[in-house]
Amino acid sequence: MLVAASIAAICLGALLAAFAWSATSTTRSVLAVRVPVERGALIESSDVVAVQVSTDPALDPVPASQSDTVVGQRAAVDIAAGTLLTRAQVTTAVVPPAGFSMVGVGLPAASMPGEPLLAGDKVRIVATPGEQGEVTTQDAPATIDATVVGVRVNDENGQNVVSVLVPTDDAPELAARAATGKVALVLDSRER
Repeated sequence: MLVAASIAAICLGALLAAFAWSATSTTRSVLAVRVPVERGALIESSDVVAVQVSTDPALDPVPASQSDTVVGQRAAVDIAAGTLLTRAQVTTAVVPPAGFSMVGVGLPAASMPGEPLLAGDKVRIVATPGEQGEVTTQDAPATIDATVVGVRVNDENGQNVVSVLVPTDDAPELAARAATGKVALVLDSRER
């Protein structure tokens, strides 16, 4: 009985060792990002490097042999150095596209929804009367429709900088209103 248990333990150990070896020895050559690449930046050949990794089947990194399909395209999101590159991180679209402008709107937390904003959210930038102003129901406040591109929090002053995409004709008015600090952001329905 002791001999049979010993043989079974040895066989189990051999199977586990074979599984571990096969899991670590099946590597693929894929692309990783060498240096940080900001959203919208052109991806150059010096930005990517081929690495050998054992990848999970749920991941779909770009094979190193297909580097020419991503070099020359733009980063769809901020990509940190050392990240495996996937097709979802790369785009041919240029932001802002023709006919649109990107405007940064600095907002305190009280002038934004409590819900975190996501890229692609439809919002309205609303002119406000300011802290001491009076709101009348006779005049509807001026609003500008926009689409969120990204949000950054400035730790120095606690302001949120929301980058929004607006038609080129609306950009000067929005920039002027945002510079006064007398604007608020309204998140519209995410139902599409």
